Order: sequence, then structure tokens, then C-alpha cells
Amino acid sequence: MVNLTAVRDPTQAWEKLVLASMQLLDAHHWRGDERVADVGSGGGIPGIPLKIALPGLRMTLVESDQKKAAFLRDAIAVLELEDMTVEARRAEDLGRDPQHRAGYDVVVTRAAARAPVAAEYCMPLLRVGGVLLAQGRGEDFRAAARAIGQLGGRMRQVVGEVVVIGKGRPTPD
Repeated sequence: MVNLTAVRDPTQAWEKLVLASMQLLDAHHWRGDERVADVGSGGGIPGIPLKIALPGLRMTLVESDQKKAAFLRDAIAVLELEDMTVEARRAEDLGRDPQHRAGYDVVVTRAAARAPVAAEYCMPLLRVGGVLLAQGRGEDFRAAARAIGQLGGRMRQVVGEVVVIGKGRPTPD
């Protein structure tokens, strides 16, 4: 087993992360066919569990670490997940790419970066009307409300450990 979580018991950590991923199902009204980007996917959390729960999603896992990206490609192949790709580059570069900028209905992230930075990485990928689902502390995102607003977003609600941010206007260049 590849330990991508840096903890002593990877199985226990994986179970906890998969359960946390399922909170995203309650935080948004899913159609089931959305185009979704998982920014900072790491070991595939939350993107892979979401794809398994909602197989109709068109999922892109964004992971700049080449070793983790290779693991993600292997996991997708082993799990035989269709309509799922890996972008092995930085989210801020992806957000400037016309094929990805404003191209996603939903962006998910475990918010490993500080809230304003996470928003800066994720908001350019969202189409107007799209939703950012960030697993993180609500108070951190509330404190980043100004930055989120400058990026075209507005915090809607916090559902458990998921911060829901809607995109109301295009993100400036």
C-alpha cells in the first residue's frame, strides 16, 4: 500500500477521508452529470469517492506532484473509472488554460491551503453559477470573504465541514 497520507495507519486514515468526502454529497444538490475538478487531489480524496458515489460525474483530478498524479492514473485504471482524468499541473496554471478556465460546474478541495489561496486556485475554474465545495473551517473562509468576493464568489453556507461558495460573476484576469 502506498502511504500518501503520512500517518501510521493508512487504512484508518483512508476510511476517515472517504467518510469526510461523503459530506460533499449533503452540501450540494447534485444532478449527477456535473463537470467536476478536484483541486489538490493528493491520494484521490475527495474526487475518487465522489466519482464512485456519482458515476455520471465528469471528473478531473488536479495534482501537481508527479508521483501522486501517477498513482491517481493507476487508481483510475484499476477501479475502471470512466470519464475521469488527471491534470498533473498546478491549479493556478490550469485556471489560465482556456480549456479549463470557467469550465467546471463544481470544484472540490480539501482546502489544504489557506482559505484565500484555496479560493484563488479554485474560483477561476468555476463557471458563473458554479459551486466551490471546500472542506475546511468555516471561520477561515468567512475571514477570506473579501478575497472570495474579488474572485467572483460569495459564501453561501457551511454544511458540517464543507464550505459552500457560489460563483456569481467571472473571475478577473
